[in-house]
Amino acid sequence: MSDRTMAWQVLLFVSLFGLSTVHGQISYSIPEEMPKGSVVGNIAQDLGLDVKRLKSGKARIYTGDGTEYVDLMRERGILLIKERIDREALCGQTTPCALHFQVILENPMEFYSVAVQITDINDNAPSFSVEEMTFEISESSLLGARFTLEKAIDSDVGINGLQGYALKPSDVFELETHTHSEDTKSVVMILKRSLDREKEDHLSLLLTATDGGDPQMSGTVQIRISVLDANDNAPICSQRVYKSSVLENAPKDTVLTTVHASDSDEGINAKVTYTLSKTAADMSGLFKIDDTTGVVTLIGQTDYEKNKRYQIDVLAKDHGGHSDTCKVIIDVIDANDNSPVLNVMSKSSSIPENSKSGTVVSILNIQDADSAENGNVQCTINENIPFILKSTSNNFYSLVTDGELDRERDSAYNIYVTCSDEGVPSLSSSVTLSLQISDVNDNAPVFERSEYEASISENNSPGLSIFTVKAMDMDFNQNARISYMLEESTVNGLTVSFYVSVNAESGVIHAVRTFDYEQIKHFNFRVKAQDGGSPPLSTNVSVKINIQDQNDNAPQILYPVQTSGSVVAEIVSRSADVGYLVSKVVAVDVDSGQNAWLSYKLLKGSDRALFEVGTQNGEIRTIRQVIDKDAVKQKLTVVVEDNGQPSRSATVNVNVALADSFPEVLSEFTDFTHDKEYNDNLTFYLVLALAVVSFLFIVSIIAILSVKCYRWRRERIFYKSNGNLPVIPYYPPLYADVGGTGTMQHVYNYDVYGTTDSRRSDVKCHRPCNESVISLDARGTLRPTLPHVNSEKLLMDDQISDVNDNPPAFEKSSYDASIAENNSPGASILSVKARDNDWKQNAHVTYILEDSSVNGVAIASFVSVSADSGVIKTVRSFDYEQIKAFQFFVKAQDGGSPPLSSNVSVKISILDQNDNAPQVLYPVQTSSSLVAEVVPRSADVGYLVTKVVAVDVDYGQNAWLSYKLLKATDRALFEVGAQNGEIRTIRQVTDKDPVKQKLTVVVEDNGLPSRSATVNVNVAVADSFPEVLSEFVEFNNDKEYNDNLTFYLVLALAVVSFLFIVSIIAILSVKCYRWRRERMFYKSNGNLPVIPYYPPLYADVGGTGTLQHVYNYEVCRTTDSRKSDLKYASPRSQSIISLDYSGTLTHGREKKHIEDPTGQVPQEHCHTCIIMTSAELPILERVT
Repeated sequence: MSDRTMAWQVLLFVSLFGLSTVHGQISYSIPEEMPKGSVVGNIAQDLGLDVKRLKSGKARIYTGDGTEYVDLMRERGILLIKERIDREALCGQTTPCALHFQVILENPMEFYSVAVQITDINDNAPSFSVEEMTFEISESSLLGARFTLEKAIDSDVGINGLQGYALKPSDVFELETHTHSEDTKSVVMILKRSLDREKEDHLSLLLTATDGGDPQMSGTVQIRISVLDANDNAPICSQRVYKSSVLENAPKDTVLTTVHASDSDEGINAKVTYTLSKTAADMSGLFKIDDTTGVVTLIGQTDYEKNKRYQIDVLAKDHGGHSDTCKVIIDVIDANDNSPVLNVMSKSSSIPENSKSGTVVSILNIQDADSAENGNVQCTINENIPFILKSTSNNFYSLVTDGELDRERDSAYNIYVTCSDEGVPSLSSSVTLSLQISDVNDNAPVFERSEYEASISENNSPGLSIFTVKAMDMDFNQNARISYMLEESTVNGLTVSFYVSVNAESGVIHAVRTFDYEQIKHFNFRVKAQDGGSPPLSTNVSVKINIQDQNDNAPQILYPVQTSGSVVAEIVSRSADVGYLVSKVVAVDVDSGQNAWLSYKLLKGSDRALFEVGTQNGEIRTIRQVIDKDAVKQKLTVVVEDNGQPSRSATVNVNVALADSFPEVLSEFTDFTHDKEYNDNLTFYLVLALAVVSFLFIVSIIAILSVKCYRWRRERIFYKSNGNLPVIPYYPPLYADVGGTGTMQHVYNYDVYGTTDSRRSDVKCHRPCNESVISLDARGTLRPTLPHVNSEKLLMDDQISDVNDNPPAFEKSSYDASIAENNSPGASILSVKARDNDWKQNAHVTYILEDSSVNGVAIASFVSVSADSGVIKTVRSFDYEQIKAFQFFVKAQDGGSPPLSSNVSVKISILDQNDNAPQVLYPVQTSSSLVAEVVPRSADVGYLVTKVVAVDVDYGQNAWLSYKLLKATDRALFEVGAQNGEIRTIRQVTDKDPVKQKLTVVVEDNGLPSRSATVNVNVAVADSFPEVLSEFVEFNNDKEYNDNLTFYLVLALAVVSFLFIVSIIAILSVKCYRWRRERMFYKSNGNLPVIPYYPPLYADVGGTGTLQHVYNYEVCRTTDSRKSDLKYASPRSQSIISLDYSGTLTHGREKKHIEDPTGQVPQEHCHTCIIMTSAELPILERVT
C-alpha cells in the first residue's frame, strides 16, 4: 500500500438537534490500512469549535466498550489514526463499514457524534480453502456434465472482491459462473469433450480466481481428475435454494430443513451422499447434515446480534463422482435475551447547591443489542429528588437538575437510573450515580442567644476570661468556619477593644484591662460572628458586661484635714461639761453597698477616759468633766472602718487643746516640718519652664536662618545676570490699593517687564483688536499695519465638531487594594483608569479625590491621586492598630465645558505588621517602690508564685505570646509557663535558698521578626514579713541632690530667657528699621533717583515662587488698570512712541503725568502700548 497513491475525500454533514447537550453529527471517509498518526480530519474546524474550547472542555473520545481506533489531539483539534484499521477484520463482508464514536466536552457538557466510514482497498488476494481439488469422472460422462468447484474467497468487497475464474488448459472443460442474490459467485466446470480413460486416465488443471482491484490480484488451485468408467448421470437437487428459520435461543438438534437430490442411475451409482461445503467451515459448529437423509439440524447456539442470516452450500454427490449443489438459507429470529447496557459517558461528582435548574449532571448512553420491541428502552430515576432524565437523542440521556438544591437539607444524592426494554419478559439494568452537593455560603452564622449578659468583679486580672459567645453556621467546611470579632464602638470615649477582646476562634471574651466599679459600672458592645465564605456572611449580637463592686477602697477622711506643714487643734474649754461636742470626724467610702457602710472608734488617746467617739456618726465628745490636772495637749487617733470583706480602714489624728486662751495653745503646738512635696513641685515647674523657653528660642533661631537663606538665594538669581540686561527704572508699587480679587489666595504685587523670553512668561500682553499695530522687521524699520486687512484667504472645511456628551467611564465598578502598615509616605498603592469617548480637550480626563473623611480626618491626609495618571499614593504612614481599612471615592472629570464626571469607590485595606512589642500589664514596674512576691518555705512543687500578664496590640499570629525564663537567681527553683505566663516552683523550697530571688521573664510574640519585652519579678522566700523587709529596704537621702538640682535649673532658665529676649529685641529692631526706610519711599512722591533693577527671566518659573501653581494672566490696559492686580509703572523721564488713530507715528518726551484723582487714566492719554523686548531696545533708540 505504501507504493500506491490513494485519494480520499472527507464527507461532512452537520445535523442540529433540539437539545443543548448534542450539537451535531459529522462524518468522515478514510481508506483502511492507514498508518498510525495519519490525519482523519480537523474536527475543530469542521464543528466550528475553537481549539481553546477543546482544551478547557477536556475533550475526549467515547467509544463505549469498543476498541479506540481514532485519537483526538486537543492541541490542534484534529483526529488521528491510533490503531491500524483492517476493514475485513472490523466489518467482514458488511458494507458500508463505519466506526461510530462520540466526542465529549465538559464545562458545559456537550457531545458530538462522529462516524468514520472505512473504504475498502485491494489488500487481499482471492484464495481457495483447499490446496487442490480431486474429481473422479467416469469416462462415460456426457458432454455438458457439470462439476461444482470450490469457490474462492476474497475478503475485499465491491470491485476489489472476487470477479471471475479462469481454467487452464481449457480444451476439455470450460467454466460457468453463477451470481446469487447475496452477490456471491459459484463456479461449475462443464465437460465439453468426451473422455477416454484408455488415452488419458488423469487430468491436471489450474483454476485461477481474479479480483477487480488495481493492480489486479489472483489466487490459484490445482484440479486433479481421475477418469472412471460407467456412472454417467449426476445427482440433481430438487431445489436450488432451501429456506428455513430458527429462534436464536432454540435448543440443540432442532431440525431446520431437509435437502433432497435424485440420481437417474441405479444401484450404487444412484446412492447420493450429502456434505456441507468446505467454504462453510466456520458454521460447522452450528449446523450439521445427515449424509444419507440430507436432514439439516442445529448443533450450536445461534445469536441474532452476531449474525442474522446463515447461507450454507450443500454438496450432493453419487459414488460415480457426479455431484450437484444447492443452497440452504437460515434466518435467525430475534429473542429478548439482552438486557440494556448503561454506559456513563460523563458524570459530575459534585455540583454547587446554587446550581440553576437544568444543570447537566451526567450524560448516559443506553445500548440494547436486541431489535424491534426487544431493543426499545425506557429509563426512569427514583422519585422525590430534584433531578429529571431527558432524552437528548437516540440512545442518549442527560441527567439534569429540576429544582433548587440545598446542601443543608440533603448533602448527597444516590440517583438510581433504571432502564427496561419492551420485550416479553422485559429485561432491565440499573446504575447508581452518587452526587455530592458542594456547599455555597448561603447561611449566615446564628448566635445561640439573642443577647448576652455577664458580670465580672472589679480589680480583675487583665486577660481574665469573662464568658463565651457561641454561633452556629449551617454551611460546611470553610463556609462554616466562624471568626468572632468586636464591632467598632466606644465606651466613655474609648474604643471597646480597650476594655475587652474576643478570641477569634473560640468566641471567649477576655478582659483587656482591670475594671474599676467606681469608674464604670457596666458597658455594652456588639460581637460579630463572620464565616469564612466568599463573600463572607456575618451577624452580630449585643453583649452587656456588669462590673461588680469589691471592697477595694479604704475610707477617705474629709475632716479634719491632715496637713504636713501645719498643726490643727480643736480647743476645748476647761469648763466644758460632760457630752461636750469636741469635733466630728467626717469620712466617705467610694465603694458601693455594704462596702461603703462606715463605723468609727477611738483607737488610742492621751486620756481614753476623757473622750469617746460615736460609732455611727464619728462625733467626738467628752465623757467626764475636764479638770485642771488634764494635760493641755491631747492627741486622739480615730479609726474609720468600712463593712466590706475584708474590711478596710483609715486613721486620723485629732489634736485637742484643753485651754481657755490661745497663747497657751500656741506654745504647745508650734512645730517645724520639712516640706518635701514643695521641693518636688518646684523642681517639676522649673524643668517645664526651662523646656518651653528653650523650645521658643530654638524656633526663633530657625525662623531667622530660614528667612536669611531665602533672601540670599533670591539675590543670587539677580547676580547671575552679570549686568547684561538694560537698567529699567523701578519704582515701589503702591500696595495700599490692591484689591486682591484675582485667582491668587492672597494679595500679590507684580512688576511686569518685557524681555527676550516674554513669550514664555506667566504674563502675556495681547494686542488690541481695534487699534493699529506697529511691527518691527529685522532691519529696524517700523511699519504700521491695520488688523482688518487680511492678506490670506481662509479655507473652511466642513467637519463634525465634538460636543462634550460622554462622561468618563472607569474600567472597574470599584477598586480594592491593600498596603502593609508602616509604609513610606508617597508609596504607590494602585492606579484607577477612566476613558472618555469624546475628543481632544473633551476627552482629557483629570482625577480628583472626592471630599470625605476617615475618622474625622480629611481623606487628603491619607492618600493622594495623580491628576493625570490616576496613580493613588499614600500621604502618610498607616498604622493597622489605628485604622484597618477605609473607603473613599475618586472622581474622573473631563476637560469639556461644562465638564462631565463620574466617580468610583476605592477601598484600601491595611495589612498588619509586627510593629508593636508586647506590653507587660502585671507585675507593674515602678522606679520609686519595690514589689516582691512572697513564697513560704513550706511551698510544694508546682506552687503558683505569680502570673505575668501581657498583651500585644498587633493582630493574628503577631499577637500570639509566649513566655520564657531569661535569667534567675536560681533557675532550678522556678519555671514559667510558655503559654500562660504562670511562674511556679519546680522543686521543694529549702532553708538554703536565699531570701531574695530575682527572675527576668521575656515575653515574645510570634511575628516575623518577633518582638519581645522583659519584666523583672522579685520573689522573697520567707515565712515572715520582717525577714522580707530586712532584705528589700533601701535608704535614700537625696536632700542635697535636690538642692543642687534646683539651683542649676534656675540658672539655666535665666540664661536661656535672657538669650531669647535679646533675639526678640534684635528682630523687632530690624523690622522697625526696614519699615522706616519704606516710609521714606512713599513720602518721596517719585522724586527719589532711579534705582537700577534687573528683571528675572519669567520663562524659568517652575513653581518655586510665592504661587502654589503656575498661573497665566491676560493683561489689558483699561481705564481701571490701577485697580487690577498687575500694574505698569508709568515712565517719568523716557521717550514715548505713540500711534494715533490715523496711523501717524509720533515721538517726544513725556510731559507731566496726568492722572485722574479717581485712579483712572483720561481717554486722551490712552494710546497703543508697545511692548519691546530687550533685544529690540537698541533698534528703538535708533528709530527715535
